[in-house]
Amino acid sequence: MHLNPYGEYAVVMAASLANDWPADRAGIEGRVREHGMTMTFEETADDYAGTRAVIDSWLRVVDTDDPGERAELLNAQLAAVAAYPRLTDHDNEGWHLHYRDDYRDLPRVLASVISVGTALHLTTRGMHRLGRCAAGEEPGDPCRNVVVDVTRGGRQRYCSVRCANRAAVRRHRARESD
Repeated sequence: MHLNPYGEYAVVMAASLANDWPADRAGIEGRVREHGMTMTFEETADDYAGTRAVIDSWLRVVDTDDPGERAELLNAQLAAVAAYPRLTDHDNEGWHLHYRDDYRDLPRVLASVISVGTALHLTTRGMHRLGRCAAGEEPGDPCRNVVVDVTRGGRQRYCSVRCANRAAVRRHRARESD
C-alpha cells in the first residue's frame, strides 16, 4: 500500500493554481496532472467556476495568520468535502488512501485533496508554513503569490528567487541611503 503524499503535493498544486490561474478547464486538468493526479474527472458545466471557488475558499486559509482562525476555516472546508479514509486502487497506482467519497467531479475532488493536503501540511510542518510572498509586503511590490514552505528550516518567505533578490536589493539600497 502507498500512502498518498496529500500534504505537500496538494498544497503546492493549489498554490500553482492560485498563482497562475489557467485560462480554461483543460488548463486546470493539465495542471493537476503535472502535480501527480492521475484520475479522470467527470466533466460538468460548473468545473471551471467551481474550481475557481475552491481556490478562492482555500486562499482565505492562506491569508489568515491566526492559527485558530486558520484551523476553523480549514475544518469547515474539510467537513464539507472530506470523508473517512478509504483504500482504493485506481489508475494502476497501487493501493492507497483517499479522504473523499467516490465522486469524480473536478471541483469536489480538488476541494477534498486540497483541504486534506493543507491540513496535513500545516499540522506536520507548522501552522505558519503557508502564506503570501513577503516581497508583496513592501509598498509598490505587486507580488501576491502563495508561498508553500516545504524547506527543511521552515523559513521560506518568498515565492521565487526573483522576489527574494528584489527584496534584498531594496534592503541594501535602504541601508546605503541611511
